[in-house]
Amino acid sequence: MKIFYAVQATGNGHISRAMTLLPHLQQYGEVDIFLSGDNAHLPLNGPVKYRSKGISLFYNCNGGLDYWEITRKLSPLRVKREIRDLPVEKYDLVLNDFDYITSAACARKKVPSIHFGHQASFYSEHTPRPVKRSTAGEWILTRFVKAAVHTGYHFEKYDTGIFEPVVKKEILEAVPLTENHITIYLPSFCEPQLIELLNKFPDHRFQVFSRETSLIREEKHIQFMPVDREIFTRSMIGCAGIICGAGFETPAEAIHLGKKIMTIPISGQYEQQCNAAGLEKLGIRCLPAIDHTFEQHFNAWINDPTPAVKRDYSNSIRESLTYLFSLSPSRLKESVQSAYENTAALL
Repeated sequence: MKIFYAVQATGNGHISRAMTLLPHLQQYGEVDIFLSGDNAHLPLNGPVKYRSKGISLFYNCNGGLDYWEITRKLSPLRVKREIRDLPVEKYDLVLNDFDYITSAACARKKVPSIHFGHQASFYSEHTPRPVKRSTAGEWILTRFVKAAVHTGYHFEKYDTGIFEPVVKKEILEAVPLTENHITIYLPSFCEPQLIELLNKFPDHRFQVFSRETSLIREEKHIQFMPVDREIFTRSMIGCAGIICGAGFETPAEAIHLGKKIMTIPISGQYEQQCNAAGLEKLGIRCLPAIDHTFEQHFNAWINDPTPAVKRDYSNSIRESLTYLFSLSPSRLKESVQSAYENTAALL
């Protein structure tokens, strides 16, 4: 079997999941990766055959999206050309982890595909949403990638075809420790903003993973670390707690380890607000933003004696891939006309 695996490279979560799934997918056939996006900081050590700048998200330094940079990096003519040229028709199976170019190429060429990843879980109404839904956000989550078949990952099995998170081997085999540092991964903030925030807590040690540094350095009680898979994994295994965005992979790994977690969704990113709703259902503390009340929330969180939420996610890869490769060819073919009709107006 020849497998085309489109991986969204906006942020690091998709890449981390792809690296974990890749050796398991390769047991089913030959895998070629299409890496689509322009702002991930983790390398994908795998068979990347096609690359694109894709449609990427960029962040400012204050916890939100940088809409000017997103618009500046978008090239409709390039995207249209890549849709035309992407050779999805040469593959037996197309797996799409939230990439528009692959979705549109499959629709144009009437090639079956499977929406495969975290965002695929939002096609179910049973997947948690915030109290106030975003019309634009819902459109992106449920129409940005078109396919009749969706295999999703989320914090719980909310519906058929939704599986628990993919957790990398290093985390599955880890023995959690409780050292004296707190791990920080807030990629939508810059170092000056984080220094100002964390200087309010001189009695705590922080390991901050920053897109602005390539070397480990210390400033008083704050240690700045590069975004590196191995270093970040060690930090999380040993941390006394983790403060991160409301993404998917990082909170999921922390839950598997049974770590104390506090999340802050990236402002303007609806998917993270949805993830926060799911985390709150599990009993995890989520703040809508960092503001003048953060010091109070931090102290309440770090001193809370309630045991951290812990779930065993070790069976997810086996269960999800068994389901994925049991999907009938006839069901995949049904997706072609539906996807084509829904995407044709955008081509």
